[in-house]
Amino acid sequence: MAVIKREGILLRATDLYFENGGVFNPAVYQDGETIHLFYRGIQNGGVSMIGYCRLDGPKSIAYRSSQPVIVPEFFYEAFGVEDPRIVKIDDVWYLTYTAFDGAYALGSLAISHDLKSFIKKGIIVPRLSYDQFLTLARRENVPESYFSYSDSTLWVKNVVFFPRPINGKLYFLHRIRPGILIAAIDDLSQLNESFWRHYLEDFSRHILMNPLYPHESIYIGGGCPPIETKKGWLLIYHGTGYERGHLVYSACAALLDLEDPNKVIARLPYALYGPRELWERWGTVNNVVFPSGTALFGNRLYIYYGCADTCIGIASIDLEELLQELRDHPVNDS
Repeated sequence: MAVIKREGILLRATDLYFENGGVFNPAVYQDGETIHLFYRGIQNGGVSMIGYCRLDGPKSIAYRSSQPVIVPEFFYEAFGVEDPRIVKIDDVWYLTYTAFDGAYALGSLAISHDLKSFIKKGIIVPRLSYDQFLTLARRENVPESYFSYSDSTLWVKNVVFFPRPINGKLYFLHRIRPGILIAAIDDLSQLNESFWRHYLEDFSRHILMNPLYPHESIYIGGGCPPIETKKGWLLIYHGTGYERGHLVYSACAALLDLEDPNKVIARLPYALYGPRELWERWGTVNNVVFPSGTALFGNRLYIYYGCADTCIGIASIDLEELLQELRDHPVNDS
């Protein structure tokens, strides 16, 4: 079995106004030995912004900005910009985040050409009431759990792009509870109301994974950007289940087909790791490990994750051991 090593806490909250309530759920971009880390900082009182720090190697902090790099500016993000992920596609960095206006939590996008300034492209997922979703989404071959929530608004979040085009298309993951969905586009201009209407009308075709195991029985969601390996796209995602009556977030792993990422070819039937340390079990939200970025040094994969919505931790694992563990758990219908 592949063994996870806890590397400890990387970042904690400071007295800075934008992160005095906690820092967690970081986006990670690796450039050789340098790590660019964009993290969610939350103010006392609840509004989230995105901070930045740079690492030399996987754990050594070289620089930490005293100002946020992305802040709420528009009505759709008035209550916060949350949970970033980042990839570089060709010469452009795509930073996705959840915009929260107090009612809707929706996947949004900002792009950059230099990792210093970001241009917001707005919400890129459907903005619908839950009743509108129920009207559009066809129920054939779709678990009833997708239609059993009583929310007035549809939250579409955890938007994560693949780090390169696949067969000429941009692929990304997103989450409508309780599963992970996948979408493919020619370019960003396609993401309009018409696209999402047709997408939802063929809803079952876009479900990548549903909750399957006890540790993820409530819902699952995209975590780190998929990692390209010779064996497939390695997906580190989060799963949420109940343990002794408490909601628990765990890190999970699956493998997707390199040329057709709609196909899940392997999936661990147990959590890669879950809350164990004190800082993972106790915080603003108890019992949470929330993986959102990775870096590879040699054959050691470093996973950066939010701990109890309070601080940022690092775990590491031998990449080949993890891939072998996944190959030992193939998905039968892939």
